[in-house]
This record gives sequence, structure tokens and C-alpha cells, in this order.
Amino acid sequence: MIRPALIAIALASLSSAPALAYPGGTPTFQTDAAPFCAGCHSSRDAGALEGAGERAAKEVAESKHIAVILSGQGGYQSLSEVDRQTLANQIRALDAASTVKLSAPPTVKPGETFAVQVNVTGGGGPVVGVALVDSAHRWYARPAASAGWSVVAPPGITGADGAPGSEWLERRPEAAGRNLSFVNVPDIASDAAAGTWDSAQVVFTLRAPSRPGSYPLAAAYLYGTEKSTLLGYTTNAMGRQEVRGGLAGGSGRVLFTPVQTIEVK
Repeated sequence: MIRPALIAIALASLSSAPALAYPGGTPTFQTDAAPFCAGCHSSRDAGALEGAGERAAKEVAESKHIAVILSGQGGYQSLSEVDRQTLANQIRALDAASTVKLSAPPTVKPGETFAVQVNVTGGGGPVVGVALVDSAHRWYARPAASAGWSVVAPPGITGADGAPGSEWLERRPEAAGRNLSFVNVPDIASDAAAGTWDSAQVVFTLRAPSRPGSYPLAAAYLYGTEKSTLLGYTTNAMGRQEVRGGLAGGSGRVLFTPVQTIEVK
């Protein structure tokens, strides 16, 4: 029997632990996801946290990430003031170039199967995340199935090199179903210093709800920033790149498309 005291200790340790980023994607989590899990990421604009009051201003990139770089806190202490300013400017350029676009038909029939295309540009890589959700909100968005859409086939992932990127998806047992509304896209290598930005595409196959009505759909783009520039990461003793701001920093981003309302009729 587990003692109540042990449970209390475990819960206390969980509640005090910082939220950690996944700068290498989610290599062991092949499942549907929504952006509430990215608590350590920054938002590109406060609109993604509508209703959060003063908290929203603290979650935007300029406050949560860029300001920390410029002040020389944490892992940025070892950078000179000039390098910190350069890093901030390079990351701002990456953000400005990073986009996500959702292409879906405005009208479908009840139960119809159709394709939805999500195109992304930029992102620091080496892995980015793409999800279909029901709203453009950091804390309230749910996977697309919550709005009535069904993902009926494995998403088609096309990487920056134009080749299929199915390795991440194939780690999920085929018997469990690979019809996910969230995927990792590998091999993204945007270079903020050079001003070159990778792009990728994900095609989801959806089935419309059986009941006529208006149904929402949006895409969420989760990407990193600091690994796009030499100033943004360090290399540990094992040769692995680590984001300079640390796993609890605000260097990740969450970006949404506008919510598209699709008529089922």
C-alpha cells in the first residue's frame, strides 16, 4: 500500500518542477497533442492568450525570451552585450520569417473524406511540430477531433528536402493507428545568421462530422529558435547541441493560423 506521505512528496516534486521544452521534438511521444503542453514556449502575439489579462503580456516572445537575452540573465551571461544584441536580432528575423498556413475546403459533405494541407516556413529546427486544433489559443485549444473531425489516415509529411519524413510517425505501432493530428517534422535547418529559411508540408486526411453545421479548424506550429544560430546554443561533452537559454527558457514558439470555419452541408 502506498503511504499518503509518499504521495504528497511525489506531488510536491511534480508541482515544483519547471516545464521543460523539447528542442529535439518529441521523439518518444507519438500521439495527438495540443499546445497547452508548450508552457515554456513563447507566443508570437498576445492574441493567442486572449482572456489571460496581464499574464498574456508576459508570455509573448519579446518579454519571455528576447528581454532575457538582452539582460544577460541565465545562460546568456557568457555572451557579450554585442553578441546578445546580435542573437536577439537574429531570432527576431527568424520569427518574422516563420509562418504557418492552413489550406482546407470551405464546404464539405457530411461524412466526406478530404485533405487539409499545412505549410510551414522557418523555425529553428532540427525538428518542428505541426498540429490540427479547434481554436487558436495556447491554453484552450484541443486536438481537432474535439471539434468533430476525424483523422482517417497517417499524415503525409514532406520535409525541407522534398522527401517524405515518416520516421517519427513510424515509431508508433501500426496496430495502434498512425492517424494522428500532431506530427514532428524532422531535418529543419533554418539559418538566422544567413537569412535562409526551410519549409515543409503536412497533409492530413480528415473525415467530416456526420451532422451538418459549422465546425472550426486551425493549425498550430511549434518551433524552436536558438538552434538557428551559432550564438543560440552550446555543445555539451557528448557533442549534443543545447539551447543557450536552457530547457525551461522561452526560446520555443507557438504560432497559430486563423481559425477556419468549415461548413458541413
